[in-house]
Amino acid sequence: MTINTPPQLEEATFAGGCFWCIETVFNRVRGVANAESGYSNGHVIAPSYEDVCTGNTGHAEVVRVTYDPAQVSYEDLLDVLFTVHDPTTLNRQGNDVGTQYRSGIYTHNAEQDQAARAYIAELQAQGAYGGAPIVTEIMPVSNYNPAEAYHQRYFEHNPEAGYCAFVVAPKVAKFKKAFSQIDTSAA
Repeated sequence: MTINTPPQLEEATFAGGCFWCIETVFNRVRGVANAESGYSNGHVIAPSYEDVCTGNTGHAEVVRVTYDPAQVSYEDLLDVLFTVHDPTTLNRQGNDVGTQYRSGIYTHNAEQDQAARAYIAELQAQGAYGGAPIVTEIMPVSNYNPAEAYHQRYFEHNPEAGYCAFVVAPKVAKFKKAFSQIDTSAA
C-alpha cells in the first residue's frame, strides 16, 4: 500500500514592482502551489490598496509564493524574480514609481536570507545588469497582508486591460522565453 503524503510546502515573499506582474509569473512556475498578491514590511496594520498607493504605509507590493522545494528550489525562484524585474532601480519599475514598487526579498528564515545575499553577491560579482548596483532590500518578512480579492490573479481575469496588455504580458513573455523548463503554461 502506498501512502501519499502531502508535500512539505514553504513560503517565500518577493517584491518586484507591481504585484500583478510577478504574481502572474510565479503562478506559472512548476512547483508553485500558489502565488498571492499582498502588502508587506510596512508599519500600518492591514492597509488597503489605496493606503499603500499613497506611499505612506511603508509597505511594498509583494507576492507570497507557496512552493514545493522538492519541485522548485528557492534559488530557482530567485532566478525568476531577477529575470522579470529590474533590481537596479530604487523605488520604481518602469512607470510605476514609489516605495511600494521597491525591489525586495522578505525572508522567512535564515537559510533564505543567506541564499538571497549570496545570490545578489554573485550577480554583482558577475557584473549583471551592466554592473549597476542592485538595490534589492533583504529583510525578514513582517506585517504581511493579502491584497484585496480583485487583485488576485488580476492578469488572468483582465488580460485585455491596458496595464495587463502593455506591462504584464511582456513580462510573462520574457518568463516563458527564459524558463520554458519550469513554465506550467507550456505543458
